[in-house]
Amino acid sequence: MSDSHGHSHPHGQPHPFQPDIEDSALTHHQLLELAVGELLTEKGIFTADEFRRVLEDIDSRNPADGAKVVARAWVDPDFKARLLKDTNAAAAELGVDAGTIPIVTMENGPDIHNVIVCTLCSCYPRLLLGLPPDWYKSRAYRSRVVKEPRKVLAEFGTDIADDVEVRVHDSTAELRYMVLPMRPNGTEGMSEEDLAKLVTRDCMVGVTLPDNPLR
Repeated sequence: MSDSHGHSHPHGQPHPFQPDIEDSALTHHQLLELAVGELLTEKGIFTADEFRRVLEDIDSRNPADGAKVVARAWVDPDFKARLLKDTNAAAAELGVDAGTIPIVTMENGPDIHNVIVCTLCSCYPRLLLGLPPDWYKSRAYRSRVVKEPRKVLAEFGTDIADDVEVRVHDSTAELRYMVLPMRPNGTEGMSEEDLAKLVTRDCMVGVTLPDNPLR
Protein backbone atom coordinates (compact mmCIF):
# COMPACT_ATOMS: atom_id res chain seq x y z
CA MET A 1 0.00 0.00 0.00
CA SER A 2 1.31 3.47 -0.52
CA ASP A 3 0.77 7.18 0.15
CA SER A 4 3.37 9.89 0.92
CA HIS A 5 5.21 11.71 3.79
CA GLY A 6 8.39 13.59 5.10
CA HIS A 7 8.97 14.05 8.84
CA SER A 8 10.23 15.46 12.14
CA HIS A 9 9.81 13.92 15.58
CA PRO A 10 9.66 16.24 18.58
CA HIS A 11 11.78 14.48 21.18
CA GLY A 12 9.75 13.18 24.08
CA GLN A 13 6.35 13.71 22.46
CA PRO A 14 3.96 11.02 23.74
CA HIS A 15 2.39 8.56 21.35
CA PRO A 16 -1.19 9.19 20.30
CA PHE A 17 -3.89 7.40 22.24
CA GLN A 18 -4.79 4.10 20.61
CA PRO A 19 -7.97 2.47 21.99
CA ASP A 20 -9.25 -1.08 21.66
CA ILE A 21 -6.05 -2.87 22.64
CA GLU A 22 -6.36 -6.63 23.00
CA ASP A 23 -9.99 -6.32 24.04
CA SER A 24 -11.54 -8.85 21.69
CA ALA A 25 -11.89 -12.62 21.65
CA LEU A 26 -8.97 -14.73 20.47
CA THR A 27 -8.61 -14.73 16.70
CA HIS A 28 -8.50 -17.85 14.55
CA HIS A 29 -4.70 -17.63 14.31
CA GLN A 30 -4.26 -17.13 18.06
CA LEU A 31 -6.40 -20.18 18.74
CA LEU A 32 -4.43 -22.11 16.13
CA GLU A 33 -1.15 -21.12 17.82
CA LEU A 34 -2.38 -22.41 21.18
CA ALA A 35 -3.64 -25.66 19.66
CA VAL A 36 -0.41 -26.35 17.76
CA GLY A 37 1.69 -25.65 20.86
CA GLU A 38 -0.38 -28.06 22.94
CA LEU A 39 -0.26 -30.71 20.21
CA LEU A 40 3.53 -30.52 19.81
CA THR A 41 3.97 -30.77 23.56
CA GLU A 42 1.67 -33.79 23.77
CA LYS A 43 3.59 -35.52 20.95
CA GLY A 44 6.92 -34.94 22.70
CA ILE A 45 8.39 -32.66 20.02
CA PHE A 46 9.42 -30.40 22.88
CA THR A 47 8.61 -30.18 26.56
CA ALA A 48 6.51 -27.50 28.17
CA ASP A 49 9.68 -26.23 29.91
CA GLU A 50 11.56 -25.97 26.60
CA PHE A 51 8.63 -24.09 25.11
CA ARG A 52 8.57 -21.74 28.11
CA ARG A 53 12.30 -21.05 27.76
CA VAL A 54 11.88 -20.16 24.08
CA LEU A 55 9.09 -17.75 24.97
CA GLU A 56 11.22 -16.23 27.72
CA ASP A 57 14.03 -15.69 25.22
CA ILE A 58 11.64 -13.96 22.82
CA ASP A 59 10.23 -11.81 25.62
CA SER A 60 13.76 -10.79 26.66
CA ARG A 61 14.62 -9.32 23.27
CA ASN A 62 14.69 -5.55 22.89
CA PRO A 63 15.16 -2.94 20.14
CA ALA A 64 18.90 -2.69 20.85
CA ASP A 65 19.52 -5.64 18.53
CA GLY A 66 17.75 -3.93 15.66
CA ALA A 67 19.52 -0.66 16.45
CA LYS A 68 22.87 -2.43 16.21
CA VAL A 69 21.93 -3.75 12.78
CA VAL A 70 20.82 -0.32 11.58
CA ALA A 71 23.97 1.39 12.83
CA ARG A 72 26.18 -1.13 11.03
CA ALA A 73 24.20 -0.55 7.82
CA TRP A 74 24.76 3.19 8.17
CA VAL A 75 28.54 2.84 8.34
CA ASP A 76 29.11 -0.19 6.09
CA PRO A 77 27.62 -0.06 2.56
CA ASP A 78 28.49 -3.70 1.88
CA PHE A 79 26.68 -4.80 5.03
CA LYS A 80 23.68 -2.66 4.08
CA ALA A 81 23.51 -4.41 0.71
CA ARG A 82 23.52 -7.79 2.45
CA LEU A 83 20.88 -6.57 4.93
CA LEU A 84 18.55 -5.49 2.14
CA LYS A 85 19.08 -8.83 0.40
CA ASP A 86 18.74 -11.13 3.43
CA THR A 87 18.00 -9.45 6.75
CA ASN A 88 18.12 -12.62 8.84
CA ALA A 89 21.55 -13.62 7.52
CA ALA A 90 22.96 -10.11 7.89
CA ALA A 91 21.76 -9.89 11.49
CA ALA A 92 23.44 -13.23 12.21
CA GLU A 93 26.77 -11.67 11.15
CA LEU A 94 26.44 -9.42 14.23
CA GLY A 95 25.50 -12.31 16.50
CA VAL A 96 21.80 -11.45 16.40
CA ASP A 97 19.45 -14.40 15.93
CA ALA A 98 16.52 -12.96 13.95
CA GLY A 99 14.75 -16.32 13.79
CA THR A 100 13.57 -18.38 10.83
CA ILE A 101 10.65 -16.23 9.68
CA PRO A 102 11.99 -14.06 6.81
CA ILE A 103 12.38 -10.37 7.60
CA VAL A 104 12.53 -7.84 4.77
CA THR A 105 14.24 -4.53 5.44
CA MET A 106 12.72 -1.53 3.66
CA GLU A 107 15.11 1.40 3.24
CA ASN A 108 13.92 4.95 3.70
CA GLY A 109 15.28 7.56 1.32
CA PRO A 110 14.80 11.21 0.36
CA ASP A 111 11.78 10.28 -1.77
CA ILE A 112 10.37 7.27 0.12
CA HIS A 113 9.26 6.71 3.71
CA ASN A 114 8.27 3.22 4.83
CA VAL A 115 6.02 2.17 7.70
CA ILE A 116 5.00 -1.30 8.83
CA VAL A 117 1.78 -2.73 10.17
CA CYS A 118 0.03 -6.05 10.61
CA THR A 119 -3.58 -5.52 9.59
CA LEU A 120 -4.56 -9.02 10.74
CA CYS A 121 -3.13 -9.10 14.27
CA SER A 122 0.38 -8.18 15.51
CA CYS A 123 2.95 -9.95 13.30
CA TYR A 124 6.23 -8.19 14.01
CA PRO A 125 10.01 -8.87 13.93
CA ARG A 126 10.15 -9.55 17.68
CA LEU A 127 13.62 -11.08 17.69
CA LEU A 128 15.03 -7.83 16.29
CA LEU A 129 12.75 -5.23 17.87
CA GLY A 130 11.47 -6.89 21.03
CA LEU A 131 7.79 -7.11 21.94
CA PRO A 132 5.44 -5.01 19.81
CA PRO A 133 4.02 -1.93 21.55
CA ASP A 134 0.33 -1.89 22.44
CA TRP A 135 -0.46 0.77 19.85
CA TYR A 136 0.92 -1.50 17.09
CA LYS A 137 -1.62 -4.16 18.07
CA SER A 138 -4.57 -1.79 18.36
CA ARG A 139 -7.37 -1.93 15.80
CA ALA A 140 -7.10 1.83 15.41
CA TYR A 141 -3.49 1.70 14.19
CA ARG A 142 -3.97 -1.46 12.12
CA SER A 143 -6.85 0.01 10.17
CA ARG A 144 -5.99 3.70 10.02
CA VAL A 145 -2.33 3.53 8.98
CA VAL A 146 -3.37 1.77 5.78
CA LYS A 147 -6.10 4.30 4.95
CA GLU A 148 -4.55 7.53 6.21
CA PRO A 149 -0.84 6.95 6.90
CA ARG A 150 0.10 10.62 6.81
CA LYS A 151 -2.44 11.51 9.47
CA VAL A 152 -1.38 8.63 11.71
CA LEU A 153 2.31 9.53 11.37
CA ALA A 154 1.51 13.15 12.18
CA GLU A 155 -0.04 11.95 15.45
CA PHE A 156 3.37 10.48 16.29
CA GLY A 157 4.94 13.87 15.57
CA THR A 158 6.17 12.74 12.16
CA ASP A 159 5.31 15.09 9.30
CA ILE A 160 6.27 13.77 5.87
CA ALA A 161 6.67 16.19 2.97
CA ASP A 162 4.08 16.01 0.22
CA ASP A 163 6.70 15.04 -2.36
CA VAL A 164 7.81 12.00 -0.33
CA GLU A 165 5.99 8.74 -1.01
CA VAL A 166 4.80 6.77 2.02
CA ARG A 167 4.70 3.00 1.58
CA VAL A 168 2.79 0.87 4.07
CA HIS A 169 3.95 -2.75 4.37
CA ASP A 170 1.59 -5.36 5.80
CA SER A 171 3.39 -8.06 7.83
CA THR A 172 2.10 -11.63 7.91
CA ALA A 173 2.81 -14.84 9.80
CA GLU A 174 5.18 -15.83 6.98
CA LEU A 175 6.91 -12.48 6.36
CA ARG A 176 7.94 -9.60 8.61
CA TYR A 177 9.31 -6.14 7.85
CA MET A 178 11.76 -3.73 9.43
CA VAL A 179 12.48 -0.16 8.36
CA LEU A 180 16.04 1.04 7.73
CA PRO A 181 15.72 4.76 8.52
CA MET A 182 17.90 7.40 6.95
CA ARG A 183 21.01 8.33 8.90
CA PRO A 184 20.55 11.76 10.50
CA ASN A 185 22.55 14.63 9.04
CA GLY A 186 25.54 15.75 11.05
CA THR A 187 26.40 12.31 12.43
CA GLU A 188 29.35 11.63 10.15
CA GLY A 189 31.88 11.69 12.99
CA MET A 190 29.91 9.49 15.38
CA SER A 191 30.99 5.97 16.30
CA GLU A 192 28.84 2.98 15.38
CA GLU A 193 28.00 2.49 19.05
CA ASP A 194 26.82 6.07 19.43
CA LEU A 195 24.84 5.86 16.20
CA ALA A 196 22.97 2.85 17.55
CA LYS A 197 21.80 5.00 20.48
CA LEU A 198 19.98 7.25 18.01
CA VAL A 199 17.89 4.36 16.68
CA THR A 200 14.57 3.72 18.42
CA ARG A 201 12.05 0.93 18.04
CA ASP A 202 9.52 3.33 16.57
CA CYS A 203 11.80 4.54 13.80
CA MET A 204 12.42 0.89 12.82
CA VAL A 205 8.64 0.52 12.58
CA GLY A 206 8.56 3.73 10.57
CA VAL A 207 6.30 5.91 12.71
CA THR A 208 9.13 8.23 13.80
CA LEU A 209 12.59 9.30 12.68
CA PRO A 210 15.90 8.56 14.44
CA ASP A 211 16.92 10.98 17.13
CA ASN A 212 19.04 13.77 15.68
CA PRO A 213 21.77 15.10 17.99
CA LEU A 214 21.64 18.43 16.17
CA ARG A 215 17.99 19.06 17.12
